[in-house]
Amino acid sequence: MSDDIVFLIDVDNTLLDNDRVQRDLREHLIKEFGTEACDRYWSIYNTLFADLGYADYLGALQRYRLDAMNDPKLLLMAGWLMNYRFADRLYPQALEVIRHLRQWGKVVILSDGDVVFQPRKVEYSGLWDAVEERVLIYIHKETMLDQIELAYPARHYVMVDDKVRILDAMKKGWGERLTTVFPRQGHYAFAPDVASYAVPDMTVERLGDLLQYDLSAFTGQEKEAIS
Repeated sequence: MSDDIVFLIDVDNTLLDNDRVQRDLREHLIKEFGTEACDRYWSIYNTLFADLGYADYLGALQRYRLDAMNDPKLLLMAGWLMNYRFADRLYPQALEVIRHLRQWGKVVILSDGDVVFQPRKVEYSGLWDAVEERVLIYIHKETMLDQIELAYPARHYVMVDDKVRILDAMKKGWGERLTTVFPRQGHYAFAPDVASYAVPDMTVERLGDLLQYDLSAFTGQEKEAIS
């Protein structure tokens, strides 16, 4: 049976401050391996991101290993990533927002990423339990609308994401069945190309601002923005 409404929420820089996670990783790499090695790792990471279309931290580490086969510290690097305290990087009121939206429908994590590190991030941040294990992780989620609808059929969807590119693509696919919500957080929210995409249905400065809205705003009966 279809639900009346399903809320889809991104993870990185939407529910969780991934920019801060990356800063912590940079600091750790510099401390343990030095600036040159840190720059090398991020160069590999950026190349993989361009090739794959999603962040592959562990894949970048595997490639980095080819240049440092005899460094014993490198063997501990994956452990640092996998045991990072992601719960400490949730945006303020992130869990309250999830509870707020659950008043009206299912809340589903919809994220891009790999099949190891990204699920770990969702689980260790507490988000997995917060959405009652409703988690979808793809490579390009904006191309997976049929699969999303098959997993969680609904009359109306709400997508909360810090990337207007994603919101625009999903809006083109679902049209008025989708309300797009843009929390202006993280570096993607201020990228130069933001203005080249369709204006989202709702814009908020912080994720926690969504606590001010009731169901009518998310179903398109009220399209307003806080700017």
